[in-house]
Amino acid sequence: MNQFSPKQYKLYANFMNTLAKDLTKYYYSKLNKTFKISNKLKGKGYDPVTTSDKAFEKFIRLKIKKKFPTHQVIGEEFGHKKSSSDFTWVIDPIDGTRSYVIGNPTWSNLISLNFKGNPVLGLANFPILKKYYLNLNDKNSYVYENGKRRKISVSKKVPFNQIKVSGAFHGAISVKQQMKIPKVLKLMQFPCADALSYSHLCEGKIDVVFQGSNKVWDIHPLIPIIKAAGGIVTTWNNKDAIKAGSILVSANKSIHNNMLKLLKPVSK
Repeated sequence: MNQFSPKQYKLYANFMNTLAKDLTKYYYSKLNKTFKISNKLKGKGYDPVTTSDKAFEKFIRLKIKKKFPTHQVIGEEFGHKKSSSDFTWVIDPIDGTRSYVIGNPTWSNLISLNFKGNPVLGLANFPILKKYYLNLNDKNSYVYENGKRRKISVSKKVPFNQIKVSGAFHGAISVKQQMKIPKVLKLMQFPCADALSYSHLCEGKIDVVFQGSNKVWDIHPLIPIIKAAGGIVTTWNNKDAIKAGSILVSANKSIHNNMLKLLKPVSK
């Protein structure tokens, strides 16, 4: 149980609401142009980073610094700004950089506010799709689109034999290991679009999302949105999702337990 008051939720949710709009304006005014790409892995694989990733993160950090100068910040591109504050902002400036690079519109800006290590508010902003997802407290998540907000919730009553599953391994397990979970492979019938897939689960459009190789900035911003929409989120071995790594999100506990059993042969 976090110790966040309604007043605190309102203060920080209002900040995130404004930030989402500012990020989309910033993209169209400054970043909707040619960008440079480099490879973080330098020939030992492919992990792209663009000049836009860095520009977005600088923009977000500046907004946080102006409003909450004592808070800690963890970002994918510029590391951890430490302080003694109980508040930490976790930033993925572009979640889905590969999508961004090829012009796929499903990339997003992900930001969470953590209190004493626990993600309490999350924002998933999709500038090209012109919508964003935000939880206002631990019970209510919304999608904001076309100037309106709509409360969202997971699909609670779908039977397991009718579930829609989106999954991606991202190198977390080998092809040989994948052969140990044939039932999971058979269920993977819907495309995985990073944060957008988790957001669609929160709207009840799909029922399970699982992904390997998540960093804290990939999942922390989504945890509060998922939980406030009624979803279940853990690692593949049923540990706290705050640890990141291989993540499983389900619409209800029954589905989640069934998926944990199916993933067990490759859970670490």
